[in-house]
Amino acid sequence: MQGYSVKLDGFEGPLDLLLHLINQYEIDIYDIPVAVITEQYMHYIHTMQQLELNIASEYLVMAATLLAMKSQLLLPNQAALDEDALMEEEDPRDELMHRLIEYRKFKEAAEELKAKELSADKLYTRPPAPLPDKPELKPLEPGEVTVYDMVAALQRVFRRREWSRPLDTKIQRAEIVLEDRMGEVLQTVRNKKNGVDFFELFPERTKQHIVVTFMAILELMKKQQVFCRQKQHFDELIVFEMGIHDGSTV
Repeated sequence: MQGYSVKLDGFEGPLDLLLHLINQYEIDIYDIPVAVITEQYMHYIHTMQQLELNIASEYLVMAATLLAMKSQLLLPNQAALDEDALMEEEDPRDELMHRLIEYRKFKEAAEELKAKELSADKLYTRPPAPLPDKPELKPLEPGEVTVYDMVAALQRVFRRREWSRPLDTKIQRAEIVLEDRMGEVLQTVRNKKNGVDFFELFPERTKQHIVVTFMAILELMKKQQVFCRQKQHFDELIVFEMGIHDGSTV
């Protein structure tokens, strides 16, 4: 299978991924546990590689940086035996911490500017449309289910695949066409008011089927034919047909 490039708006490289992990696992940005953050970061990189995605070089550079930093902190350092040298030695995490703090400042500023822009747009709007009869379920605003939430859900699919791998793994390999799988996914979620559990969209355990199904979901989201929601971090994603709760059609 050829590499498949995916770019989702709103995610700007390895610092964005690290900041997401720090927020998700409630890590103190001023005291980053390098071993933990490196393990979680490498999980995402490994999942992207399993999907045969074309990973931007800066993600791999950051992975190498984290691994080097982890090794530096774990291996004994002769200079560290000298208390004076230890006091003068710079914490290898400092540069990463400063970069993340600066990135977070710019990200927050960009979000604030975007919010002000949206507020300004409201000054020139048409009269409000009537409220739907059942407004409690609606598509999430862009960014509430992030690419990282999608990758985390996919990681769980791969783990369940390993747990339930059959003893007899001889199967007849068949080419899976992305467009066909998109149609099958859309048919599965169609008219399901409660949505479909993300994991249920992966009935077959082959890597090819998992990869193509994941790409099909991303393409349908891009085309605004389906959307995902998640009550909170680590919950399973639920996939809905776009418009199922507001009476519109796909």
